[in-house]
Amino acid sequence: METFHITCDDGTIGWGEPVVEGRAQTVETAVKDPRDIEKHWQAIYRGTFYRNGPILTSALSGIEQALWDILGKHLKVPVWRLLGGKVRDRVRMYGWLSLEPTGDYIDLFCKNINENKEGFTAYKTCPLPAMQMIEQPYVLHQIVDNVTLLRNKIDKRIDIALDFHGRSTPIMSRRLAHMIEDLDIMFIEEPVLPGDVNALKQISSSTTIPVATGERLFTRWQFNEVIEQQAVAIIQPDISHCGGINEAKKIAAMAEARNIAVAPHCPLGPISLAACLQFATCTWNFLCQEHLTLGSDYLVTPFQVIDGYVNVSELPGLGIEVADDKLTAGLFNGDWETPQFRLKDGSFAEW
Repeated sequence: METFHITCDDGTIGWGEPVVEGRAQTVETAVKDPRDIEKHWQAIYRGTFYRNGPILTSALSGIEQALWDILGKHLKVPVWRLLGGKVRDRVRMYGWLSLEPTGDYIDLFCKNINENKEGFTAYKTCPLPAMQMIEQPYVLHQIVDNVTLLRNKIDKRIDIALDFHGRSTPIMSRRLAHMIEDLDIMFIEEPVLPGDVNALKQISSSTTIPVATGERLFTRWQFNEVIEQQAVAIIQPDISHCGGINEAKKIAAMAEARNIAVAPHCPLGPISLAACLQFATCTWNFLCQEHLTLGSDYLVTPFQVIDGYVNVSELPGLGIEVADDKLTAGLFNGDWETPQFRLKDGSFAEW
């Protein structure tokens, strides 16, 4: 758990979630001295020689979230009201499917398929192992067999998205997309590593399956070419990494002009999720919300999924109250590193 708060002179506390996985302590050193939201954003972003990196923009994102939380509490309105008002009454969520328990809302794989207590209308899973640049055919067929089995086990009214996690090269992703073309996949996420816009366009033009990317892009400047080139159907800014709530709104507005949907990345905590829900409430081209936790670990009132949706909150700020006792018990010491995968020959593979 990696959280940040700003305390005003009157005691109002604003919460944010500034984190880049595996670098929490580095980010913490950059989180100082809150100011007016846009002024502070510009000062932090433009005030250094290096820009757009994960550490700076993650710290900036957490500060920005906290400042919106404070402003909403002072004015006694939710953040979405300050950003133009709501365009929907509830926010569609999607869950993770795995053979292991994931998050505080996932039971075992088969139990979720059979019961689906939260009523999710969409799930996402990562079907790819660590992959070679040119993978053996049996590995591709094994992936396709698993996805086919998954798609056949789940009601057709429930969408399935596949996260390739940047593990596959462009040509392997094109082959896999072709092999699963008829399985009614909701979207393929990160079929290539970020930054290769030409490869994204090639994959998108070679399949009718929507392609998504964006969790590892920062600010509107890195999203610009992807959007302008219409290289994907869905962008996935992470509100705790991309520059915050208002920056995500700016990115979404650029995407809307190109008929691109937005499905924010959020494998973090409930404060980040709260920021995402505020964004989703007032963003027309929002599609579906990722989440790892609903907040039972340190919110006084965790979010509740009903029939696959979270109802829009009318509470001020980010609409959450953090339980101090739970927060103390769950403090994170920053001791976590990105997992490393190896191929059969011992060489490095993308996580």
